Amino acid sequence: MTAAPAPLSVFDAALPTIAYHGVRSPDQAHEIIAATRLQAPIAIGPFGPELLTYDLVRLALRDSRFAMPQANGLAMQGITAGPLWDKVSALIVGVDGADHKRLRRLVSQAFTPRSAERMRTACRDIITELIDQHIEAGHCDVVAHLAKPYPAPIICAMLGVPRPDWDLFAHYLTGIAKAFGPTATAHITAILQAWQHLDTYLEDLIERRRRTLTDDLISEFIRAEDDGDRLSRREILDLVAVLLVAGTDTTRNQLGAAMQTFSDHPKQWALLAQRPELAPQAVEEVMRHSPASFSAIRVTVEDVDLDGIVVPAGTCLVVNTAAANRDPERYDQPERFDITRRSPAATLTFGGGAHHCLGAHLARVELAEALVVMTRRMPHIRRTGPAPWRPIVGISGPKTLPIEF
Repeated sequence: MTAAPAPLSVFDAALPTIAYHGVRSPDQAHEIIAATRLQAPIAIGPFGPELLTYDLVRLALRDSRFAMPQANGLAMQGITAGPLWDKVSALIVGVDGADHKRLRRLVSQAFTPRSAERMRTACRDIITELIDQHIEAGHCDVVAHLAKPYPAPIICAMLGVPRPDWDLFAHYLTGIAKAFGPTATAHITAILQAWQHLDTYLEDLIERRRRTLTDDLISEFIRAEDDGDRLSRREILDLVAVLLVAGTDTTRNQLGAAMQTFSDHPKQWALLAQRPELAPQAVEEVMRHSPASFSAIRVTVEDVDLDGIVVPAGTCLVVNTAAANRDPERYDQPERFDITRRSPAATLTFGGGAHHCLGAHLARVELAEALVVMTRRMPHIRRTGPAPWRPIVGISGPKTLPIEF
């Protein structure tokens, strides 16, 4: 009797290689990913093994054997200690196990669909105000003039930050966001300075809220309680920092990516203008077809056998959600952009499992309201120049998107 062959390590299985992070076009990146997936469901990329099918990606996002990397993957940039490491490793996005469950349990009540619904009017007002500045001219750069300034005021309003301080918060965000990008090592001093300024501002705001609670998010964090357990001051400060980055950088890039896609599909733009009730479906399709985030990072906490290929414990791997969202085994004609698409497979852009994005409800509301207002106020959009993307690492999107309307 012949014994079954021993499973191969992912590093010994002669898997194809993949490299798309330097391209400036998402279409080119998708072509590279699709061609590689035809060869194998797993490839070896510059950051480690990369999962390319819907089933493997969904498994890695939901299975506790795949953990979040400590400090959100700063070790991949050579940062393994120091003040920046300490700051990021304490955040909810970089912890697992009991610590993560506790924080998630305490804050989830503040991130409900109902709380997101309360922001619809603010979303409409803010995007309308931005568009009004360019209506007479009939042209603008979507990224610089609309997408970039849109989400920060919404987060500020949600937190209860006074309007005169919104620009100050946007400035802090610009510095702190670099901690979650691919070049954190080059900006450590600026990141820490911005973070300190934010903490100082928030400490005063939190103390004022403790004396007089309102209906804003900081008040909800202060109220959060589970069987006598409450968030500490430091935990509230860290949660606000995460919300600022995740709630602005992702949304602004996703809105830019959405508008680039619609400008290349004018019939879909006209359809959304005629049928604004399709906005929720349009958001799901945009995030499936043209996500601002292509992947997440996970680390195996034990050896994991993936259909005969073993990923050793301690391996850092790329969970390619963009590949999953265009897997032909799950989506009919996955390259087609269709806001009327109804698919049995849920898009994985917001992650899954224990680390499913807390702000997913708010992001959907922000994008849907922006698209509805923009189709009404900016019909017949036409791209008037190139729209190169930043490198497709972490959160990406078009650097510029000139249009006429």
